[in-house]
Amino acid sequence: MSSSATPEPTPEPTPGPSGRLDPAVAARLRRTADGLVPAIAQQYDTGEVLMLGWMDDEALRRTLTTGRCTYWSRSRQEYWVKGDTSGHVQHVKSVALDCDGDTLLVRVDQVGAACHTGDRTCFDADVLLKEEDTRAGAAADQ
Repeated sequence: MSSSATPEPTPEPTPGPSGRLDPAVAARLRRTADGLVPAIAQQYDTGEVLMLGWMDDEALRRTLTTGRCTYWSRSRQEYWVKGDTSGHVQHVKSVALDCDGDTLLVRVDQVGAACHTGDRTCFDADVLLKEEDTRAGAAADQ
């Protein structure tokens, strides 16, 4: 499929026995006051950091069961599956929880742009410090 084609919406995942996130996983999550956990999306084969989204238990359950990233939109107050409207799909390769249980790393195969602006990544438009700048600063300190 070309990147301009609009994919069919992701069907609702079939709930597990409880229809909820695995209780053992849920118990390990440390959520914000509004019940969310930041989820960093990273290109699985290059390590490129693509974007940051937010997941609650349901969004994480959907991500784990469908193989497509589902996020919670704080502005729209609704779930969204990456790529359902843009065609820029994130196919999940792995999901890991950090040592504190307060951040998810979702390694994906990104199709098209990850950023809503149309950029490949959300982190290349406003670079505050470049590696070259840190090397120049270190050389000046010597």
